[in-house]
Amino acid sequence: MRKLALFGSGSLALLVGAMALAQRDTRAQQAPAPAPPVWMLSPRDSSGLRGPRQPVFFRHDIHAGLNKIPCQYCHYSVAESSEPGLPTTQACMGCHLVIGGTDSSHKAEIKKLREASAQKQPIQWVRVHTLARHAHFPHMRHIKALGPNACQTCHGDVARMAQVFKVNNVNNMGFCITCHLQRKVTRDCSVCHY
Repeated sequence: MRKLALFGSGSLALLVGAMALAQRDTRAQQAPAPAPPVWMLSPRDSSGLRGPRQPVFFRHDIHAGLNKIPCQYCHYSVAESSEPGLPTTQACMGCHLVIGGTDSSHKAEIKKLREASAQKQPIQWVRVHTLARHAHFPHMRHIKALGPNACQTCHGDVARMAQVFKVNNVNNMGFCITCHLQRKVTRDCSVCHY
């Protein structure tokens, strides 16, 4: 008799459980699909990202973030010059002679790079950060003064950006003056305007 009573209440529990599962399944169907992991973003996903689209979908979050390639590897002249230097096709090919990409969309981007290299053509990168012509920003001085995280001060955490975008308005003199005030360095006009 006791077994029969448990079976009877078990049937009710089974029915309630089935209804809960059906309701959960309905909610799961209505919920939007989760976004793909960052490393799976493909070039076709780049239009939804901040910042200008580049001729080759270069993933800073993978290169500088995941693979920990220092900024100076690609921006080769930043420690010696006022200009940081744009990455050359040869610098990219240093790795991509061997590395071919993990899926078809990334292979297509690397194919663009390899074709440019074979034709001895530079990639026409779209500039993200510009400075007014009447101001000078000697990158080498800032790299020496601010150390290994110097780039993040103005450009943000590029190692976490799938596509680089402006974080700070570096074309605004107030941004520079605020930084100089915080670090107690000169604010003499002739330092930047010469």
